[in-house]
Amino acid sequence: MAERDETTRAHPAEPGASAGQEELATSRDEAGEPSGEEDPANEQERLADKELVEPLDPLTRVERERDEYLDLARRAQADFENYRKRAAKEAAAAGERAKSGLVRELLPIVDNLERALASAGEGEPHLGEGVQLVHSKLLAVLERNGIEQFDPRGDRFDPAEHEALSMRDQDGAESGVVLDVVEKGYRANGSILRPARVVVSA
Repeated sequence: MAERDETTRAHPAEPGASAGQEELATSRDEAGEPSGEEDPANEQERLADKELVEPLDPLTRVERERDEYLDLARRAQADFENYRKRAAKEAAAAGERAKSGLVRELLPIVDNLERALASAGEGEPHLGEGVQLVHSKLLAVLERNGIEQFDPRGDRFDPAEHEALSMRDQDGAESGVVLDVVEKGYRANGSILRPARVVVSA
């Protein structure tokens, strides 16, 4: 009898063993092992991998290549249009710089012609007429190219448009008024090409 009881204690009954197996299965489910239900995220990844592995049908592949080439052509056209506009803008700016440089070299000639006209005597009418003709023609050429002459005599002094060479007291004149113009100023398309050189009242 004692041996039979010890054998019974060494080998527990089957119901106890099935309970342990259920607890083990439950713990496996809680630990994240597969429980028979498929995760939707894993399913999407599997389908994506399948699409990458499986070759596209010829029509879809051709349409995709067509779209890629069209996009590349549009970008190339946009780049070329931007380059064309930039090149045209740079060419125009270079032309303006070249024209401004040429005009600056001509302005001293205009100044000298005006000095000659101011000093021409009454006994030299033909010389004065010839100088006046050259001066008028030269100013006409400048005007056709957007160069405008201005004489600020009597205006308020403006450092953006005038260059003060000296100051002088004059009765009846307000302070900061242009009294005399030594060299006239010039504008090129609205911007100051050369400021007028003036004498200002103190």
